[in-house]
Parts: sequence; structure tokens; C-alpha cells
Amino acid sequence: MIDVEFIRASYRPERITTLFVGESAPASGDFFYFGNNAMLQHMKRATEAVLGEGDDFLGRFKSFGWFLDDLVLTPVDKLAPPERRAKCVAATSSLRDRIVAYRPLAIVSMLVSIKRIVEAAAKAAGSNAPVYGVPFPGMGQQRRFHTEMIKIIPLLPREFNRSG
Repeated sequence: MIDVEFIRASYRPERITTLFVGESAPASGDFFYFGNNAMLQHMKRATEAVLGEGDDFLGRFKSFGWFLDDLVLTPVDKLAPPERRAKCVAATSSLRDRIVAYRPLAIVSMLVSIKRIVEAAAKAAGSNAPVYGVPFPGMGQQRRFHTEMIKIIPLLPREFNRSG
């Protein structure tokens, strides 16, 4: 199996303007940065609805200074709810440390249920970045995800000195 963190690191922009925080990479291996998956397609659709179409969405995402990291760096989607929640809470300090290193200007929680944890990590990191929350685009929440994303995309900082 391809190393998720190795691939993720290859898409890390030099300057992270907006940090998107997912819960974890899925156990299925259907990871955002691997391309051709539902999360990527929903993010692309919302972004293009606001900013127009472009080639190489992942390259464009990176050129904006946007980066998707995860709260928990091991898959939690197949765990029982109490264990899943415990892993998320336990990952707060790890996310805090990454927020300190990234210094994002905005943060987007990609799952409503982890928004408070993301906010706590940002606060502990001393970050003044606004924290937004959107529903994960699955389990019937695709329309809500799209609606919320098109509201916040104009507010998200991004680089303009490259393609974008």
C-alpha cells in the first residue's frame, strides 16, 4: 500500500494559507491525494463553482496554499464510535503541533463532529485563524457540503502568485 503521509507531504505547499482538516484517511485507501475519489470530486466541484474551472485540481489546490491534513493519522472510520471518538480526542495535541508548524490563515474542519476538537487544537496552538466547519460529503450530506463550501471558499485565503 502506498504511504498516505508520503503522498500527502508531496502536496504540501510551501506556505499553507488554508488548512483543511479531515478526520482520518479512510481504511479503504480511498485517500484525497490519491485522486479519483468522492471527497476530491466534491471539493473540486465546490471550488470550481466559485473560482472557475482549471486543469490539475490537486496542483491548483496546492498552488492556492491549500492543504488537507487529518486529525488522526491512522484510519478511524472502521472503529466503533466510542473508540473512534477517543482516537480523535487523543490526536488534539498532534494536530496542535502541526497547526503551530503550518501557521494557516484559516482552518476548515471537514467533518462537523470534529470541529470542536479542531478549534481546541487551534486555540492550544495560539492560532488566530478562523475555524470553519462543513459536513463531510457522504452519507447524504453532499448537497449540504457543497452549499457550505461555496459560502466559505470566497473567505478562504489563497495564494495568487501562481496558477489559480
